[in-house]
Formats: sequence, structure tokens, C-alpha cells
Amino acid sequence: MPHTRRYLFAFPLIVLVFTLLGGFYGPRIQVAAAASQADELSKDVESFTKAYSQVEQNFADPVNADKAIYKGAIPEMLRTLDPHSNFFDPKEYAALRDDQRGHYYGVGMTVGPRNGKTMVMAPFPGSPAYKAGIRPGDIITMVNDKPTDGLTTTEIADLLKGPRGTQVKIVVSREGSETPITFTVTRDEIKRNSVSDAFWVKPGIAYLKITAFNETTSHELDEQMKRLGENNVKGLVLDLRENPGGLLNEGVAVADHFLQKGQTIVSHHGRSSPEKTYVARNGNHGRDYPIVVLVNKYSASAAEIVSGALQDHDRAWILGETTFGKGLVQTVYPLSENTGLALTTAHFYTPSGRLIQRDYSNQSFYDYYTHQDGTTRNQLDVKMTDSGRTVYGGGGITPDEKYEPPKMDAFEIQLARKGAYFNFTRNYFGTHDTHLPKDWMPDDATLVEFHDYLLKAPEGYTFTEAEFAQDRDWIKRYLAREMYITAFNIDESDKVFAKTDPEVERAVEAMPKARALVETAKKILVQRMSSQQQSSLAKR
Repeated sequence: MPHTRRYLFAFPLIVLVFTLLGGFYGPRIQVAAAASQADELSKDVESFTKAYSQVEQNFADPVNADKAIYKGAIPEMLRTLDPHSNFFDPKEYAALRDDQRGHYYGVGMTVGPRNGKTMVMAPFPGSPAYKAGIRPGDIITMVNDKPTDGLTTTEIADLLKGPRGTQVKIVVSREGSETPITFTVTRDEIKRNSVSDAFWVKPGIAYLKITAFNETTSHELDEQMKRLGENNVKGLVLDLRENPGGLLNEGVAVADHFLQKGQTIVSHHGRSSPEKTYVARNGNHGRDYPIVVLVNKYSASAAEIVSGALQDHDRAWILGETTFGKGLVQTVYPLSENTGLALTTAHFYTPSGRLIQRDYSNQSFYDYYTHQDGTTRNQLDVKMTDSGRTVYGGGGITPDEKYEPPKMDAFEIQLARKGAYFNFTRNYFGTHDTHLPKDWMPDDATLVEFHDYLLKAPEGYTFTEAEFAQDRDWIKRYLAREMYITAFNIDESDKVFAKTDPEVERAVEAMPKARALVETAKKILVQRMSSQQQSSLAKR
């Protein structure tokens, strides 16, 4: 883009940003006050314009407008507001829209850096890359006759994307193959489901994981429960761990699936944003099976809306860690030149009225994002669930039952950091058949191979026989997770990992507590309706 064009574009953008922050979309209460604010805004913009003009004319080196405006002025301005307001350049904005839609066009696989190379981490089930036979562990050496040496993983990923129906030639090196392998792959629409395949973790007990909330999440949920046979469900483990959130309307629709028609799901309001309340429009159609929701400190935003609504209405037992505490509403404003502005415009409140957002006023954004403040809550923001249980606001959603995953020991940390499971799997399937029997788990022979691999691997693993024996079950679980990706697919890998998850087992054990919540809520509802009827009759 010519420098002059970008420079001219930058100033209208700055004016628009300041206009938004100045409450341009808010009500005009007094003309005089509005005029005064406009004068102040004009002076602020004029000061910025003069400062930028001086920088551009007199700085020792040529000024890059992209860097100065997109990477400097606007992001730094937004950082003075809150941790979640953000500016998206054209590439970032396009990626945001892809995430929200839940699809893009390409070959369908995740890639990552390994020892200075870009390696295939996992092809998506049914994708063009999966059908072509590309495996986890393949090192991408060329894309369309262009060597990948010196390219970043992001740059290579961009080369793999392209219009639907077009072809891309991918050359890989593979463990066990003496010569490079060439694949010609036809790009297609790549859909990444946000809801995993629901399955029976125990007789009558279903498990379902939601990884994010995009434009298709509620539809995927309906389809998965229909496929499983929701009328046969006697209990549900709903896994929202690591879920960063996403679209508000999809979070509302997911909560709607489990609540009674008419129950409040969430509300939000802000300085220039009138209060809006979302209620269940369809309801659960009388399906009130018990639910245990799994959350951790990385469950955020829409995941907190769902877990908070189910907790406030005593519809589910919440198990895990206190959630992230992201209760700020971002409105995304499309701007010129395919850019976007995500601006915080309101706060989220659960049905009982508690604030979801965690306090960030007295800490750095780094500490806020890394959750260095630990578990926080506002002791003054005390509310009650439908059955009268005490809940607190101002610090995410506090679980009804705390569960902290066991801390890894030194040997387990070493295996994870050095990619032992991934590296062994790549080595193993270089000499073994990639087909494994259904419900396979690493046997003694496989564990011996893994043990011997660690002793001679170039990464230099150090451990004692006692440590290996102590962590044997841990190793089996994580080894199965990695090997399933190559032998089956990443969805089957996630499934076997969930089936062997101690926290999922704890959730199944907690199902009677969830059932008791539902029964108690029913009784209280009947009592309240009876009291209201008696009061109505007395007034007559």
C-alpha cells in the first residue's frame, strides 16, 4: 500500500477510535455539554496529529505508518482502558472472522515448529490432508516448489491456505522413509467443530466437550445430543475446561438447551450500553437430567456465562477451578481497510446479578492474563442461587467442588517439555503399522520400546527406573493420546484421553450431587408457586 494512502487513512481511523471512546453512540443529554466534549475531543486529536507529524518529519529514520499507528498508537491507547479492548490489522481481523465462523479454506491440519523445521502436528479428521495420507511428524520441506527453509510456521500455514478447489503440492520428509514424499492436495472448506463427539463415558452418563463458542456451536450441540439420543441421557459431563469463550449468542443458546424456558441466562450493561437480559427461549423440554460442568482457570467469557447460569439456577454441579473471570463485553466494530476494533462496551452479570469480571485495576496485564492473583472474589458481591446457596461475584465462577489436577513431577515435566510422546510416536510409526485395534492402549511391549527410546534419544532424557515405574500410568495415558492421532485421528485421541481422565471420573462420582441440586430446585419452585397462589387468594 502506498505510504501516502496509509498515512491519510490513519487519521480518520484515530478520529473514529477517539469518537467511540468519547461516547459518540451515547445519548445526547445536553447540547452544551456535547459541544464542550466535542471541543475537547478536537483538541486531543489536534495534539496527536501534531505529535505524529513531528515524528514523521524529523525522526532519524523513515517512519513506518503501519508500525506507528497499528502497532503503536492505537494498541497503546487501548491498553490504557482494559485488558480486552483490541485493534485488529487486516490479517488479524480476517483470522478473527475465520475463528468466529468455524471454518476456512485450506488443507486442514495444524503445524508447529520443531528444531527449526515446520512439522505436521495433526491433520483434521476427514480433511484433504488427512485423506491424502499426511501424518503427524511429517516435516514440510516444500510447498508448491518453494523451499520452507527460513519461513516461519505462520508463513507456511498461509501458503497452505487458498481458494476452494485449488491444488497445493506439499513435499515432506518422514521418519523411516529414505526419500521425500510428495502430496498433491486439493484445498477445501475446513470446518473445525467446536463441540466434540458426544459419547457414553459410563452407562447412561454422557460426556461432551465444547472447545469454543463460534457461529455453529449451538447447532453442533443439538446435533451431538440428537445423535447420542438425549432422551436416554441419565447424566451429562459438560467439559468447558480451556474454553476461552467466543460469541455471546452461542453461549446463550447453549445455556438455553439445558435451562427451563423463560429462565434468565445473562445480562449486560455499560455506560453507553442499556441493560439487556437474555432468557431461555426454547428451554430443555422437560429434560432435567443432572449435569456436572468441568471448568478451570482458563474457562472464560461465554464458558463462564454458561457455567454461571447453570449454577445460579441449580441446574448443574460445577467442578474444577475458579474460572478466568472475563466478564467484559467486546463489541467488534469493522473499520476501513479490512481492520477492526474490539471495544469493551459493557459488563456481564449472571442470573443472580453477580459480576463475572475479575478485578484488573491494581496489577499488570501480564499478571492478569497469567492469573498471578490466584482466586479472587468480591466479598461485597454476595448473591443467592435459586435454592438459596451463597455465590460470589467479581472473580469468575467459583466451583461447587474444587478439583486441582495433580502436579507433574520432574520426570513428567521433562517428558512434556522435550516432546517425548510426539517424538517417540513419529519414530515408532516409522517402523510399525499405523493401524491399531479399537480401544487399544499401550501394552508392556510398547512401554519397553518407549523406555529404550528415551535412553538413546538425542534429547537426552535422564530418569531412574523407580521414576519410570512410578509414572507408568501417566506415561500410558499420554502415550495413547499421542499415538491415537496417527493411528486414528485427533478426535479419537481426545476421546481416549477423556475416558482416562481422573477429573472426568470425579465428575461421574459427583453426579448424585448434581441430581440432588435439581430435585431441591424443583421442590423450592413448587413451594414458591404455592406461596404465591396463597398470597394471591388472600388479596382477593
